[in-house]
Amino acid sequence: MAVEDGARVETSAEVEDGAVVGRGTRVWHLAQVRSGARVGRDCVVGRGVYVGPGAVVGDRCKIQNHALVYEPAVLEDGVFVGPAVVLTNDAYPRAVTPDGRLKDADDWTAVGVRLREGASIGARAVCVAPVTVGRWALVAAGAVVVDDVPDFALVAGAPARFRRWVGHAGVPLVPEGDGSFRCPATGRGYTESEGLLREAGPPGPS
Repeated sequence: MAVEDGARVETSAEVEDGAVVGRGTRVWHLAQVRSGARVGRDCVVGRGVYVGPGAVVGDRCKIQNHALVYEPAVLEDGVFVGPAVVLTNDAYPRAVTPDGRLKDADDWTAVGVRLREGASIGARAVCVAPVTVGRWALVAAGAVVVDDVPDFALVAGAPARFRRWVGHAGVPLVPEGDGSFRCPATGRGYTESEGLLREAGPPGPS
């Protein structure tokens, strides 16, 4: 394993040979980071977390207790994964082949979940691969995500559906008319066009 200087790995955690853990990252009790996984700098990998072989975790991510990050998931910088979240990797799950033989790694192709920069996944949510959760999007606790989630969207339910727009702070945006929105926490403006939300400019005066 390659654990950079300044990283902290609890003695009960397992970081396999061939895994990389970045500087300033903390890997807590009973977590498992498999060979080939890459965890960036200044991350928190909570108790009982599983990070599969080949999964990629960016910098400044928080993966809370007992979350399961199955390969080939990709988490970009600043992603939050809540407790007991599951990122799946098998589009057609079966324990056995059609002839009844126990499946092994050669009998299926793993497909991944991608969580874009700043996205947050609430506790016990399930993201069913292959899906992408957009930049700064928010998946509500307990949701089941089966379709891609746009940037800045809040989705909830099973299956997850769009509910409203949120900003960088995760706070619901306030509509100002003509497709304009503003974040009550940061003052930052956003514009909706053709079902997508984009930043309109720097934060306004506080």
